Parts: sequence; C-alpha cells; structure tokens
Amino acid sequence: MSKKKRDIPILEIPIIETHFHLDMLKAMSREEIVEKTKLHNIEKMVTISTSPENLDEVIFITETFPQIYCTQGLHPHDGKEWNEEVKNHVVKNLTERKKKIVAVGEIGLDYYYSKSPRDEQIKAFEEQLQIAIDFDLPVVIHTRDADEDTKAILKNFSPRLKRKGVVHSFTSGLELAQFALDEGFYLGFNGIITFKNAENVRDALRITPVEKILLETDSPFLTPDPYRGVENAPYYLPFVAEKIAEVKNLSLDTVLKQAYQNSVTLFHFS
Repeated sequence: MSKKKRDIPILEIPIIETHFHLDMLKAMSREEIVEKTKLHNIEKMVTISTSPENLDEVIFITETFPQIYCTQGLHPHDGKEWNEEVKNHVVKNLTERKKKIVAVGEIGLDYYYSKSPRDEQIKAFEEQLQIAIDFDLPVVIHTRDADEDTKAILKNFSPRLKRKGVVHSFTSGLELAQFALDEGFYLGFNGIITFKNAENVRDALRITPVEKILLETDSPFLTPDPYRGVENAPYYLPFVAEKIAEVKNLSLDTVLKQAYQNSVTLFHFS
C-alpha cells in the first residue's frame, strides 16, 4: 500500500508564481488549473513565452484570466528560429499589446541540449537583451551549461538593462550566481531545491539574499517532492516556499512576504 502524499498546504500569505507555462499543462483544463491555483492563494502568475508559436497564445491567456501576466521571447532551444520576422513580431506585441507583458523572456543559452547552434543562440539572446533595453523591461533568463558565455554576454548588456531581471530555475555554478546577484538580478528557485541530488542548487540558494529570491514552478516541469512524477502546476508552490525557508533558516512568513515584494518590484504588475 502506497504512502499517502501530504496535502498541498494552503498558506495565508499570497504567493506570486513568476514562471510557468500554462499552454503546456495538460492534466486539467486551463480553467480548472486557475481555479485550483486560486484555492491555494496563488494571487498572480506569469506564463512564459518560449517559441514563435506561442508569442500570441500567452497574450491570449492573459486576456482570458485577470490574474495572469506574460512575457515575450524565444527560448534558446528555438534560437535557430530567431529572424527578422520573429523579431518584428515580438516588437509589435510589445508596442501594441503591452498591457500585461511584464518581461522579455524566456531568453538565454542552453548548451546541455544544444537544440540550436550556439552562434544562433547567442545572436537571439543578444538581440532580445537589446529589445528589453529598448522597451525598459526586465529579462527572464534560461542558462544551462553555459555559465561563461552567459556571464560574458550579461557583462556587455547589464549596465544598460535598467530593470535587470531573473535567472530562472537556477542550476548554474556559484560564480554565475554571485555575478548575477552583484549585477542586481534575482534568482528563481523551484521544485529542484526539494530534489535529493540538488545540493548544488541549495548551495546557490544559501548565498542568495532573501531580497533576491523569486518563487516559481516552471510547470509542467520539475514537480517538487512529494509529488514528483505528476505534472507540475502553480499550486505546488507552497512546497517550494517551505523548502526555501528551511534551507535559508528563515520563517515561512518571511520568505513569502519578501518573495511577494520581490516579484512586484521586478515585474511592475498593473
């Protein structure tokens, strides 16, 4: 007989989900996911753009659900798809449909999977950083096995990126963590911090001031313990918050209140 999983906590202090992919969630309808998320006191959510195909879809989602905001950008996996047409599409949306767009992202480098050639990833990353500068928006950065190039590129763009951004789902080395923090970026932490083999991520969390932490799920991926193996969703965020409080030796209330303020400060929700 399998052990019953602990119920998802319902916390009194509201939470902001800073990174998930509603268009990729399949276990329930969007309406059911949003309703269940409300029950768990997730007040606002940011659904993330990743490809040319969902640039408009994430905006449509924000028009359907008042508590959801979005980004515009291409994931490094799709760096090979970055061209003038896609660039113009992003710029058009940021110009004409900007009401609930809170950042440029998910952009960056991924040398682990290398689904796009490195030079094309770099070109897409740099041009999207420039778009963020032009529109005075923060960035949502994905980086995996690309610490040195990510650092080198950010060194060039960070001084002009007034609102900085977040290195989401942080799994990189401590050197990149410290560099990002010194530059004024936030670090996003999710269910990975609950995984037994993720001590490197907990080490990064330990050096991150609570004033620079964002809560995220990256759902449908990276479901936290004790629900690993099922599709992730924003309503699992309480487990992430609890683990952060444990690792940082802080009260849960402190983590929740500060992470909420960090999210509002970065994304300027309207």
